[in-house]
Amino acid sequence: MVLTDFRYTGGLQHNDGFLGAMGEMWGAPSFHCVVRTNRYTLNYLDQNELFSATFFDPGYKPALQFCGTHSGKDCDKAQRTGLQPVLLEGTTSFAQARRVLICRKRYTAMLQPEGFLEPETYEKWYGKDPMHREFVGEVLAYYERMH
Repeated sequence: MVLTDFRYTGGLQHNDGFLGAMGEMWGAPSFHCVVRTNRYTLNYLDQNELFSATFFDPGYKPALQFCGTHSGKDCDKAQRTGLQPVLLEGTTSFAQARRVLICRKRYTAMLQPEGFLEPETYEKWYGKDPMHREFVGEVLAYYERMH
């Protein structure tokens, strides 16, 4: 299925309220994200040049919490939550998304324990859990749901 009720804006609007992990890097609009190394999602990021950053309205919080606490290796998260995967510019997003960024990977690296300036942050978030790997993607397209 391809999205039909989204519009391509051609560029980023800087008042969209989700710019905490966005900016310009290496002369291009960029999106920065991190993924824990034990997440099934990491395989998709490693295997593909493009990825989507998908933003939902607050009503989807229960579905997103389910997705964040269950592995796609163990269940069909789309079926369990009702979220409908769709193809958008060569990568996957969801029909219920409010906003979607289509990104091309430009950089990836592991977070390193010695990079933490506050040891308590490392201990609290990584003492027993796997590290995150970071990605920087060039934003190629921005879509926003029309209704």
